[in-house]
Amino acid sequence: MTAPDIGASLQHPRRSLGNRHRSQASKFLKLSETDPSNLSWAEQSARQAVLHDFTHPDNWRILLEIKVKAQDANGIRAVLGELFLILGRDPELLAQLDGVNLTGSAKTLLEGALSVDPLDPDTWWERVSADGGVVSFIERIRKLDFADQRANILFSRRMERLLEDGYEDEYLELTGKLLAQRPSNHETWARMGRLHERRAEYDHAWFCYDQAQTHSPTLRSRDEFRERMEARIDGKGATPWKAPDIKDRVEFLARMQNLATPASASVASNKQSIEVTDTIESELNRAMRLADEGRHSEAFFIARRLAAEGDTEAQSFAESIREAMSND
Repeated sequence: MTAPDIGASLQHPRRSLGNRHRSQASKFLKLSETDPSNLSWAEQSARQAVLHDFTHPDNWRILLEIKVKAQDANGIRAVLGELFLILGRDPELLAQLDGVNLTGSAKTLLEGALSVDPLDPDTWWERVSADGGVVSFIERIRKLDFADQRANILFSRRMERLLEDGYEDEYLELTGKLLAQRPSNHETWARMGRLHERRAEYDHAWFCYDQAQTHSPTLRSRDEFRERMEARIDGKGATPWKAPDIKDRVEFLARMQNLATPASASVASNKQSIEVTDTIESELNRAMRLADEGRHSEAFFIARRLAAEGDTEAQSFAESIREAMSND
């Protein structure tokens, strides 16, 4: 798969719209030199540029430039905070600068972040592979939270470069974490299924194809996999392959649920459960509560696990969460 294909399959941000709004922002920024009222129009256009395409560094540059020109200290911090979040950088790094006027150093901080972590996946991979930083990158991924959809998309594209360079085991492990926190990415589920199938890891392939078809029923990836498996053994006397049993499916979904839970959220949940020891919360009610809190991935895997055990109400709830995640 080529790099453009990867971008398209991962719902690549709308680059053309980003470019258009950035061009408008540049025009208004220049006009603001003679008429300061144009600075607010420049900011609105720059915000739209980042909104439509957060993967283009120039969109961040012009938004920050406008914030600096407006002497908007809070806005500067917000822009840098958003970028650090997407790049998977520790937010505590920015917190250490609390109380510091970032107006003079904002551009340096931005360029430093983009230099270490280029938004373009090919440029990023050239840097990581040349510096021998693949191992440290893999270790870093294991500690990051990818609940933010933009960070999830960015690192999914980076995972593709990892796979292309032969890191299959690492790709499967780390992409599993990404998918746990963004399970609606059916293209990546299907890609993982094909990789597992090629490695003759058929149960794992079925799990991935099942997730892909769950989130995009028109794919028929799970059904087509079953047909391929049946065709392989036809007339050869081989032991027929059977889909994983309920116990295995439940264990898989439980693992995905654990991966979908950020460490900070896990600590908070444990603290909450201690505070309400006199209340017994059913797992379905817990899933509903998590969904209300915006933690849709965790809720989805709990509901699907309960559905696999025969809970029809959980099945209906899982479907409603799936639709919500697809809309998001």
